[in-house]
Amino acid sequence: IVKGDVDGSVEALSDSLIKLSIEKVAVSVIHKAVGQIVDSDIMLASASDAIIIGFQVRPSLTARKLAEKEGVEIKMYSIIYEAIEEVKAAILGMLEPTREEEIMGQVEIREVYKISKIGSVAGCFVQEGKISRNHFVRIIREGIVVYPTNPNQHAELGSLKRFKEDVKEAKNGFACGLTIKNFNDIKPGDVVEAYVINEVKATSLS
Repeated sequence: IVKGDVDGSVEALSDSLIKLSIEKVAVSVIHKAVGQIVDSDIMLASASDAIIIGFQVRPSLTARKLAEKEGVEIKMYSIIYEAIEEVKAAILGMLEPTREEEIMGQVEIREVYKISKIGSVAGCFVQEGKISRNHFVRIIREGIVVYPTNPNQHAELGSLKRFKEDVKEAKNGFACGLTIKNFNDIKPGDVVEAYVINEVKATSLS
């Protein structure tokens, strides 16, 4: 609900707010008018689950008390740009963060040992970056991902060792031993790619 001091301000602010609409979040102006914020504005906002944006206007005393009682938010501005930026920030807050993959390391499998009750243990060398117990991993064979085959799944390490000692991570230039949870078909020459998933908050409406 937009209330302002003059028609020009009300129209300009309403149009700018509607233009902020994107596919996932729409901005609707359900009522716009010139003049003080009054009780009827509060009741409409309460019934419609809307917020009231006032430009160079203020609520009446009874409207302010009614807003507190009804839990209606009144935002008041004297600069149109500030109103637009604050609504834009609210929309960005509603958007789901995007998930981006970051490659952390690459490990070459050089030997494979079959151990009863454990499965296949890989003797490896960290070629680049590092590999950590909390990284996701994928097995690459001759440039093709062989595990996991479902792009929506993330494989994990079963264990990570250096000289038979459990370690949290192994860095570039070091040898290590590892197992892959729920996957034993590892072969010498396979590459274990370690990665993490980062959540990135939306910074623009485009």
